[in-house]
Amino acid sequence: MNTFNAIAQNRLDKTLTNELDVSRNQVEKLIKDGLVSVNGKTITKTSYKVAEGDEVGYTFKEAEKRVVPPIDFDVEILYEDEHLLIVNKPSGLVVHPAPSVKEPTLVDWLIHKGISLSTISGEERHGIVHRIDKETTGALVVAKTNEAHEKLSAQLQDKSMGRYYLALIDCPLKDDTIVDKPIGRNPKNRLKMDVVPQGKVAKTAFVKLAQTMYDVELIAAKLFTGRTHQIRVHLATLGRHILGDNLYGFKTKRDKIPRVYLHAYLLYLIHPDTGEKMEFIAPLFEDMTGYITKYFDQEIVDNKINPKTLGSLFTHL
Repeated sequence: MNTFNAIAQNRLDKTLTNELDVSRNQVEKLIKDGLVSVNGKTITKTSYKVAEGDEVGYTFKEAEKRVVPPIDFDVEILYEDEHLLIVNKPSGLVVHPAPSVKEPTLVDWLIHKGISLSTISGEERHGIVHRIDKETTGALVVAKTNEAHEKLSAQLQDKSMGRYYLALIDCPLKDDTIVDKPIGRNPKNRLKMDVVPQGKVAKTAFVKLAQTMYDVELIAAKLFTGRTHQIRVHLATLGRHILGDNLYGFKTKRDKIPRVYLHAYLLYLIHPDTGEKMEFIAPLFEDMTGYITKYFDQEIVDNKINPKTLGSLFTHL
């Protein structure tokens, strides 16, 4: 059985829908089939009220379990020891399996490679401490042991672990800014998230880095929370969109952008065993690098994204 802890009070069906990224119909069937529990007790009522911190368990029927497709790709490993693994996730790769995911995922690749993984998040999320959207690239940490997983998860909560993102946007920001607006599922389009009154707390800082003559701007973003599509949603509230992000409104005639140009560039954490403060840089992929080389002053970009000084650009916010 897979388990997770509810982060807010809500109906059981809504809690599961938000957590699993599956349809409401699938969730309702899980509950009514007696495959869902709260604090160890089977619940068959979809409107059951889940309290913050409750342990929610769920099991998919054997017939509903995924058949893992062939693994015909590789992922760059930035760092590895017996406690953790840091990878540079490519675009188009889903992090962990779900009933609706037909293609191979990062977890599938990790298991295929025979990498030892924590089991604290259940069999479908082996080792996954935090996630990145399918379209987003960059640094992601994987826990190899349950002890490492617990310590890294705690760092996410106390903010001693985090990431700085780089993004190319279609119109310059007016100023460096912080957006602090709650995010939840868009009620009219389940593929999208949106700023909604009943959403989860979400806070993002944005810093201007460099600009082209075509008004495209390179920015850096720092997350204080980790909501689905958070950077993309908060930029949309500012009337800005990441290049290639057709879901949230980016449109262009000049360039055909094949994917969302958002990259988790710098990851910092405290090693769960040694206590050492560590930083990891995930190199940009060729498509995003090519765009920057073509349209930006490379010297200015290199200076701005220097890992030794990037964090200091946020201190005034």
